[in-house]
Amino acid sequence: MDKTRISAAFLNLGHALDHLMMLIFPTVILAMTAEFGRDYRSMLPLALGGFVAFGAGSLPAGWLGDRWGRRPMMILFFTGIGGAAILTGLAQSPWQIAAGLTLVGLFASIYHPVGIAMLVKDKVKMGRALGWNGLCGNLGVAFAALSSGALAEYAGWRAAFFVPGSLAILAGLAFALLVPSAPAPASTIAGGTGRVVHDDETKRVFALLTAATVFGAIIFNATTIAMPKLFDERLPALVHTTLGVGALVCLVYVIAALAQLLVGRLIDGRPLRDVFLPFAALQLPLLLLAGMLDNGPMLAVAVAMMFVVFGIIPITDAMVARYAHDAWRSRVYAVRYVVSFGASSLAVPLVATIPPRPQGFVGLFAVLAALACGTLVTAWFFPRKASASQAAPVAAE
Repeated sequence: MDKTRISAAFLNLGHALDHLMMLIFPTVILAMTAEFGRDYRSMLPLALGGFVAFGAGSLPAGWLGDRWGRRPMMILFFTGIGGAAILTGLAQSPWQIAAGLTLVGLFASIYHPVGIAMLVKDKVKMGRALGWNGLCGNLGVAFAALSSGALAEYAGWRAAFFVPGSLAILAGLAFALLVPSAPAPASTIAGGTGRVVHDDETKRVFALLTAATVFGAIIFNATTIAMPKLFDERLPALVHTTLGVGALVCLVYVIAALAQLLVGRLIDGRPLRDVFLPFAALQLPLLLLAGMLDNGPMLAVAVAMMFVVFGIIPITDAMVARYAHDAWRSRVYAVRYVVSFGASSLAVPLVATIPPRPQGFVGLFAVLAALACGTLVTAWFFPRKASASQAAPVAAE
Protein backbone atom coordinates (compact mmCIF):
# COMPACT_ATOMS: atom_id res chain seq x y z
CA MET A 1 0.00 0.00 0.00
CA ASP A 2 1.48 3.39 -0.98
CA LYS A 3 1.90 6.27 1.43
CA THR A 4 -1.13 8.16 0.08
CA ARG A 5 -3.42 5.19 0.74
CA ILE A 6 -1.94 4.61 4.19
CA SER A 7 -2.58 8.25 5.04
CA ALA A 8 -6.15 8.07 3.67
CA ALA A 9 -6.82 4.89 5.67
CA PHE A 10 -5.75 6.57 8.91
CA LEU A 11 -7.75 9.69 8.09
CA ASN A 12 -10.84 7.59 7.44
CA LEU A 13 -10.28 5.69 10.68
CA GLY A 14 -9.91 9.02 12.45
CA HIS A 15 -13.27 10.18 11.10
CA ALA A 16 -14.91 7.02 12.42
CA LEU A 17 -13.32 7.41 15.86
CA ASP A 18 -14.20 11.11 15.97
CA HIS A 19 -17.93 10.52 15.63
CA LEU A 20 -17.91 7.34 17.68
CA MET A 21 -16.37 9.15 20.65
CA MET A 22 -18.89 11.98 20.47
CA LEU A 23 -21.85 9.60 20.50
CA ILE A 24 -20.89 7.11 23.21
CA PHE A 25 -22.71 9.07 25.90
CA PRO A 26 -26.19 9.28 24.25
CA THR A 27 -26.28 5.46 24.23
CA VAL A 28 -24.65 4.60 27.57
CA ILE A 29 -26.74 7.22 29.34
CA LEU A 30 -29.50 4.61 29.33
CA ALA A 31 -27.29 2.45 31.57
CA MET A 32 -25.95 5.30 33.74
CA THR A 33 -29.14 6.81 35.16
CA ALA A 34 -29.52 4.28 37.98
CA GLU A 35 -25.91 4.64 39.18
CA PHE A 36 -26.06 8.44 39.33
CA GLY A 37 -29.66 8.71 40.52
CA ARG A 38 -30.75 10.95 37.65
CA ASP A 39 -33.20 10.55 34.79
CA TYR A 40 -32.50 10.85 31.05
CA ARG A 41 -33.52 14.50 30.78
CA SER A 42 -31.26 15.65 33.62
CA MET A 43 -28.26 13.55 32.49
CA LEU A 44 -28.28 14.51 28.80
CA PRO A 45 -27.18 18.17 29.35
CA LEU A 46 -23.88 16.85 30.73
CA ALA A 47 -22.89 16.39 27.06
CA LEU A 48 -23.45 20.06 26.20
CA GLY A 49 -19.89 21.17 27.01
CA GLY A 50 -18.48 18.50 24.72
CA PHE A 51 -20.57 19.62 21.77
CA VAL A 52 -19.72 23.29 22.38
CA ALA A 53 -16.00 22.43 22.53
CA PHE A 54 -16.43 20.30 19.40
CA GLY A 55 -17.37 23.47 17.53
CA ALA A 56 -15.36 26.14 19.32
CA GLY A 57 -12.12 24.19 19.07
CA SER A 58 -12.34 23.91 15.28
CA LEU A 59 -11.10 27.43 14.61
CA PRO A 60 -7.81 27.22 16.54
CA ALA A 61 -7.36 23.65 15.27
CA GLY A 62 -7.72 24.80 11.65
CA TRP A 63 -5.29 27.68 12.18
CA LEU A 64 -2.74 25.35 13.77
CA GLY A 65 -3.25 22.84 10.97
CA ASP A 66 -2.32 25.45 8.34
CA ARG A 67 0.50 27.03 10.36
CA TRP A 68 2.04 24.23 12.43
CA GLY A 69 1.21 21.28 10.21
CA ARG A 70 -1.65 18.83 9.72
CA ARG A 71 0.31 15.68 10.58
CA PRO A 72 1.27 16.72 14.15
CA MET A 73 -2.27 17.96 14.71
CA MET A 74 -3.64 14.55 13.70
CA ILE A 75 -1.25 12.80 16.12
CA LEU A 76 -2.56 15.12 18.84
CA PHE A 77 -6.11 14.29 17.79
CA PHE A 78 -5.72 10.51 18.09
CA THR A 79 -3.83 10.48 21.38
CA GLY A 80 -5.77 13.34 22.95
CA ILE A 81 -9.25 12.03 22.24
CA GLY A 82 -8.23 8.58 23.45
CA GLY A 83 -6.88 9.93 26.72
CA ALA A 84 -9.96 12.11 27.24
CA ALA A 85 -12.28 9.13 26.72
CA ILE A 86 -10.38 7.10 29.32
CA LEU A 87 -10.64 9.98 31.80
CA THR A 88 -14.40 10.15 31.20
CA GLY A 89 -14.67 6.45 31.95
CA LEU A 90 -12.97 7.07 35.30
CA ALA A 91 -15.50 9.76 36.33
CA GLN A 92 -17.14 9.40 39.74
CA SER A 93 -19.59 12.30 39.64
CA PRO A 94 -21.78 14.14 37.12
CA TRP A 95 -19.45 17.15 36.97
CA GLN A 96 -16.51 14.85 36.21
CA ILE A 97 -18.51 13.28 33.39
CA ALA A 98 -19.26 16.76 32.03
CA ALA A 99 -15.58 17.73 32.24
CA GLY A 100 -14.46 14.53 30.54
CA LEU A 101 -16.98 14.90 27.73
CA THR A 102 -15.88 18.52 27.23
CA LEU A 103 -12.28 17.35 26.88
CA VAL A 104 -13.38 14.68 24.39
CA GLY A 105 -15.14 17.37 22.37
CA LEU A 106 -12.07 19.63 22.42
CA PHE A 107 -9.77 16.99 20.95
CA ALA A 108 -12.51 15.80 18.59
CA SER A 109 -12.69 19.33 17.17
CA ILE A 110 -9.27 18.82 15.54
CA TYR A 111 -10.41 16.22 13.03
CA HIS A 112 -12.75 18.00 10.63
CA PRO A 113 -10.76 21.16 9.80
CA VAL A 114 -7.44 19.30 9.73
CA GLY A 115 -8.20 15.73 8.66
CA ILE A 116 -10.56 16.55 5.78
CA ALA A 117 -8.25 19.29 4.45
CA MET A 118 -5.41 16.74 4.57
CA LEU A 119 -7.58 14.19 2.76
CA VAL A 120 -8.75 16.32 -0.20
CA LYS A 121 -5.37 17.91 -0.92
CA ASP A 122 -4.52 17.25 -4.60
CA LYS A 123 -7.36 14.74 -4.99
CA VAL A 124 -8.61 14.48 -8.59
CA LYS A 125 -11.72 12.49 -7.64
CA MET A 126 -12.54 14.65 -4.66
CA GLY A 127 -16.14 13.44 -4.43
CA ARG A 128 -15.15 9.80 -4.06
CA ALA A 129 -12.55 10.64 -1.41
CA LEU A 130 -15.18 12.57 0.55
CA GLY A 131 -17.69 9.78 0.00
CA TRP A 132 -15.49 7.10 1.51
CA ASN A 133 -14.45 9.42 4.31
CA GLY A 134 -18.07 10.29 5.03
CA LEU A 135 -19.00 6.60 5.01
CA CYS A 136 -16.34 5.91 7.64
CA GLY A 137 -17.49 8.83 9.74
CA ASN A 138 -21.05 7.62 9.70
CA LEU A 139 -19.99 4.06 10.44
CA GLY A 140 -18.45 5.62 13.53
CA VAL A 141 -21.84 7.12 14.31
CA ALA A 142 -23.45 3.72 13.74
CA PHE A 143 -21.02 1.64 15.76
CA ALA A 144 -21.06 4.14 18.60
CA ALA A 145 -24.55 2.87 19.35
CA LEU A 146 -23.68 -0.82 18.88
CA SER A 147 -20.29 -0.90 20.62
CA SER A 148 -21.41 1.34 23.46
CA GLY A 149 -24.57 -0.66 23.96
CA ALA A 150 -22.71 -3.98 23.93
CA LEU A 151 -19.93 -2.82 26.26
CA ALA A 152 -22.40 -1.19 28.65
CA GLU A 153 -24.51 -4.34 28.70
CA TYR A 154 -21.70 -6.84 29.32
CA ALA A 155 -18.83 -4.85 30.90
CA GLY A 156 -20.41 -1.70 32.31
CA TRP A 157 -20.72 1.80 30.92
CA ARG A 158 -17.12 2.69 31.81
CA ALA A 159 -15.79 0.09 29.36
CA ALA A 160 -17.68 1.91 26.59
CA PHE A 161 -15.16 4.74 27.08
CA PHE A 162 -12.06 2.70 27.97
CA VAL A 163 -11.99 0.43 24.92
CA PRO A 164 -12.31 3.00 22.09
CA GLY A 165 -10.06 5.38 24.03
CA SER A 166 -7.29 2.80 24.10
CA LEU A 167 -7.77 2.05 20.39
CA ALA A 168 -7.50 5.76 19.54
CA ILE A 169 -4.18 6.08 21.38
CA LEU A 170 -2.80 3.03 19.55
CA ALA A 171 -3.98 4.49 16.24
CA GLY A 172 -2.18 7.74 17.03
CA LEU A 173 1.09 5.92 17.69
CA ALA A 174 0.72 3.96 14.44
CA PHE A 175 -0.10 7.16 12.53
CA ALA A 176 3.08 8.79 13.86
CA LEU A 177 5.16 5.81 12.71
CA LEU A 178 3.58 5.12 9.31
CA VAL A 179 2.44 8.47 7.91
CA PRO A 180 5.41 10.58 6.74
CA SER A 181 5.84 14.26 7.43
CA ALA A 182 4.64 16.67 4.74
CA PRO A 183 7.29 18.84 3.06
CA ALA A 184 5.81 22.00 4.57
CA PRO A 185 2.59 23.35 6.03
CA ALA A 186 0.07 24.35 3.41
CA SER A 187 0.42 28.05 4.19
CA THR A 188 4.09 28.13 3.17
CA ILE A 189 3.47 26.87 -0.36
CA ALA A 190 3.82 29.48 -3.05
CA GLY A 191 0.92 30.45 -5.23
CA GLY A 192 -2.15 32.60 -5.38
CA THR A 193 -5.65 31.83 -4.31
CA GLY A 194 -5.95 29.32 -7.15
CA ARG A 195 -9.68 29.83 -7.58
CA VAL A 196 -11.22 30.03 -11.03
CA VAL A 197 -14.62 31.26 -9.86
CA HIS A 198 -15.65 34.88 -9.56
CA ASP A 199 -15.49 36.53 -6.15
CA ASP A 200 -19.20 37.34 -6.14
CA GLU A 201 -20.06 33.71 -6.79
CA THR A 202 -17.63 32.57 -4.11
CA LYS A 203 -19.20 34.90 -1.55
CA ARG A 204 -22.63 33.61 -2.52
CA VAL A 205 -21.52 30.00 -2.11
CA PHE A 206 -20.02 30.62 1.33
CA ALA A 207 -23.12 32.50 2.49
CA LEU A 208 -25.32 29.60 1.39
CA LEU A 209 -22.84 27.13 2.89
CA THR A 210 -23.09 28.91 6.25
CA ALA A 211 -26.90 28.73 6.23
CA ALA A 212 -26.95 25.09 5.10
CA THR A 213 -24.37 24.25 7.77
CA VAL A 214 -26.49 25.71 10.58
CA PHE A 215 -29.66 23.91 9.51
CA GLY A 216 -27.92 20.63 8.73
CA ALA A 217 -25.87 20.56 11.94
CA ILE A 218 -28.90 20.86 14.19
CA ILE A 219 -30.82 18.24 12.19
CA PHE A 220 -27.91 15.80 12.15
CA ASN A 221 -27.07 16.12 15.83
CA ALA A 222 -30.67 16.07 17.04
CA THR A 223 -31.54 12.96 15.04
CA THR A 224 -28.42 11.05 16.11
CA ILE A 225 -28.80 12.03 19.77
CA ALA A 226 -32.54 11.27 19.87
CA MET A 227 -32.46 8.03 17.87
CA PRO A 228 -31.62 5.63 20.75
CA LYS A 229 -34.38 7.10 22.91
CA LEU A 230 -36.81 7.24 19.98
CA PHE A 231 -36.32 3.54 19.29
CA ASP A 232 -36.60 2.75 22.97
CA GLU A 233 -40.01 4.48 23.09
CA ARG A 234 -41.42 3.67 19.66
CA LEU A 235 -40.21 0.08 19.08
CA PRO A 236 -41.02 -1.79 22.29
CA ALA A 237 -41.65 -5.02 20.40
CA LEU A 238 -38.15 -5.01 18.89
CA VAL A 239 -35.86 -3.64 21.60
CA HIS A 240 -35.78 -4.55 25.29
CA THR A 241 -32.20 -3.69 26.36
CA THR A 242 -29.52 -1.06 25.84
CA LEU A 243 -27.74 -3.52 23.55
CA GLY A 244 -30.92 -4.06 21.54
CA VAL A 245 -31.39 -0.32 21.07
CA GLY A 246 -27.74 0.10 20.10
CA ALA A 247 -27.84 -2.75 17.58
CA LEU A 248 -30.93 -1.41 15.84
CA VAL A 249 -29.60 2.14 15.72
CA CYS A 250 -26.34 0.77 14.32
CA LEU A 251 -28.18 -1.11 11.57
CA VAL A 252 -30.07 2.02 10.54
CA TYR A 253 -26.90 4.10 10.45
CA VAL A 254 -24.91 1.49 8.49
CA ILE A 255 -27.58 1.41 5.78
CA ALA A 256 -27.85 5.21 5.76
CA ALA A 257 -24.08 5.64 5.61
CA LEU A 258 -24.08 4.16 2.09
CA ALA A 259 -25.52 7.51 1.01
CA GLN A 260 -22.03 8.92 1.39
CA LEU A 261 -20.68 6.67 -1.37
CA LEU A 262 -23.61 7.44 -3.66
CA VAL A 263 -23.31 11.19 -3.17
CA GLY A 264 -19.53 11.07 -3.50
CA ARG A 265 -19.86 9.55 -6.95
CA LEU A 266 -22.68 11.89 -7.97
CA ILE A 267 -20.85 15.11 -7.14
CA ASP A 268 -17.76 14.29 -9.24
CA GLY A 269 -18.28 16.09 -12.54
CA ARG A 270 -21.71 17.53 -11.69
CA PRO A 271 -22.91 20.88 -10.38
CA LEU A 272 -23.42 20.50 -6.63
CA ARG A 273 -26.93 21.94 -6.88
CA ASP A 274 -28.07 18.98 -9.02
CA VAL A 275 -27.32 16.65 -6.10
CA PHE A 276 -28.07 18.99 -3.20
CA LEU A 277 -31.60 20.00 -4.26
CA PRO A 278 -33.23 16.53 -4.46
CA PHE A 279 -31.71 15.45 -1.15
CA ALA A 280 -32.89 18.64 0.54
CA ALA A 281 -36.38 18.16 -0.92
CA LEU A 282 -36.65 14.60 0.42
CA GLN A 283 -35.47 15.51 3.91
CA LEU A 284 -38.52 17.61 4.82
CA PRO A 285 -41.32 15.01 4.48
CA LEU A 286 -39.19 12.24 5.97
CA LEU A 287 -38.60 14.23 9.16
CA LEU A 288 -42.31 14.89 9.54
CA LEU A 289 -43.18 11.23 9.03
CA ALA A 290 -40.52 10.04 11.51
CA GLY A 291 -42.16 12.13 14.21
CA MET A 292 -45.64 10.75 13.58
CA LEU A 293 -45.14 7.02 12.97
CA ASP A 294 -44.22 4.11 15.22
CA ASN A 295 -43.29 0.41 15.01
CA GLY A 296 -42.37 -0.95 11.55
CA PRO A 297 -43.36 2.12 9.47
CA MET A 298 -41.33 4.39 11.72
CA LEU A 299 -38.28 2.14 11.38
CA ALA A 300 -38.53 2.20 7.57
CA VAL A 301 -38.88 5.98 7.51
CA ALA A 302 -35.97 6.32 9.96
CA VAL A 303 -33.71 4.47 7.52
CA ALA A 304 -34.74 6.74 4.63
CA MET A 305 -34.50 9.86 6.79
CA MET A 306 -30.97 9.10 8.00
CA PHE A 307 -29.93 8.15 4.43
CA VAL A 308 -30.83 11.68 3.33
CA VAL A 309 -29.39 13.40 6.44
CA PHE A 310 -26.08 11.58 6.00
CA GLY A 311 -26.10 12.16 2.25
CA ILE A 312 -26.11 15.95 2.56
CA ILE A 313 -22.86 16.03 4.57
CA PRO A 314 -20.34 15.41 1.72
CA ILE A 315 -22.15 17.99 -0.41
CA THR A 316 -21.33 20.77 2.05
CA ASP A 317 -17.77 19.49 2.48
CA ALA A 318 -17.40 19.54 -1.32
CA MET A 319 -18.39 23.22 -1.39
CA VAL A 320 -15.25 24.05 0.61
CA ALA A 321 -13.04 21.65 -1.36
CA ARG A 322 -14.11 23.22 -4.66
CA TYR A 323 -14.05 26.88 -3.68
CA ALA A 324 -11.14 27.16 -1.20
CA HIS A 325 -7.42 26.88 -2.02
CA ASP A 326 -5.32 24.37 -0.10
CA ALA A 327 -3.14 27.05 1.52
CA TRP A 328 -6.07 28.23 3.64
CA ARG A 329 -8.49 25.33 3.32
CA SER A 330 -8.05 24.14 6.91
CA ARG A 331 -9.12 27.58 8.13
CA VAL A 332 -12.16 27.60 5.86
CA TYR A 333 -13.11 24.14 7.08
CA ALA A 334 -12.50 25.40 10.62
CA VAL A 335 -14.96 28.27 10.17
CA ARG A 336 -17.48 25.87 8.65
CA TYR A 337 -17.17 23.48 11.58
CA VAL A 338 -17.21 26.21 14.20
CA VAL A 339 -20.58 27.17 12.74
CA SER A 340 -21.61 23.53 12.36
CA PHE A 341 -20.73 22.24 15.79
CA GLY A 342 -21.74 25.47 17.47
CA ALA A 343 -25.18 25.09 15.91
CA SER A 344 -25.24 21.35 16.63
CA SER A 345 -24.81 22.03 20.35
CA LEU A 346 -28.31 23.53 20.25
CA ALA A 347 -29.60 20.03 19.57
CA VAL A 348 -28.77 18.91 23.12
CA PRO A 349 -31.17 21.27 24.95
CA LEU A 350 -33.65 20.86 22.09
CA VAL A 351 -33.84 17.09 22.59
CA ALA A 352 -33.65 17.38 26.38
CA THR A 353 -36.62 19.78 26.59
CA ILE A 354 -38.88 17.60 24.47
CA PRO A 355 -40.84 15.21 26.74
CA PRO A 356 -39.28 11.73 26.15
CA ARG A 357 -42.63 10.12 25.48
CA PRO A 358 -43.82 8.68 22.17
CA GLN A 359 -45.89 11.79 21.35
CA GLY A 360 -43.16 14.12 22.59
CA PHE A 361 -41.10 13.34 19.52
CA VAL A 362 -43.79 14.80 17.24
CA GLY A 363 -42.84 18.30 18.36
CA LEU A 364 -39.11 17.60 18.05
CA PHE A 365 -39.35 16.39 14.47
CA ALA A 366 -41.70 19.23 13.56
CA VAL A 367 -38.98 21.68 14.63
CA LEU A 368 -36.42 19.73 12.60
CA ALA A 369 -38.72 19.77 9.58
CA ALA A 370 -38.93 23.56 9.84
CA LEU A 371 -35.13 23.69 9.76
CA ALA A 372 -35.19 21.38 6.74
CA CYS A 373 -37.22 24.04 4.92
CA GLY A 374 -34.22 26.34 5.38
CA THR A 375 -31.92 23.71 3.87
CA LEU A 376 -34.23 23.40 0.88
CA VAL A 377 -34.14 27.17 0.31
CA THR A 378 -30.31 27.22 0.37
CA ALA A 379 -30.20 24.34 -2.12
CA TRP A 380 -32.60 26.18 -4.44
CA PHE A 381 -30.40 29.30 -4.54
CA PHE A 382 -27.11 27.45 -4.95
CA PRO A 383 -25.31 28.26 -8.27
CA ARG A 384 -26.79 26.29 -11.13
CA LYS A 385 -23.92 26.22 -13.61
CA ALA A 386 -20.73 25.74 -11.60
CA SER A 387 -19.27 22.38 -12.57
CA ALA A 388 -16.41 20.48 -11.01
CA SER A 389 -14.08 21.58 -13.78
CA GLN A 390 -15.08 25.22 -13.42
CA ALA A 391 -15.04 25.43 -9.65
CA ALA A 392 -12.25 23.10 -8.63
CA PRO A 393 -9.24 24.71 -6.98
CA VAL A 394 -6.16 25.03 -9.13
CA ALA A 395 -3.11 23.41 -7.58
CA ALA A 396 -0.42 25.96 -6.93
CA GLU A 397 2.17 23.52 -5.73
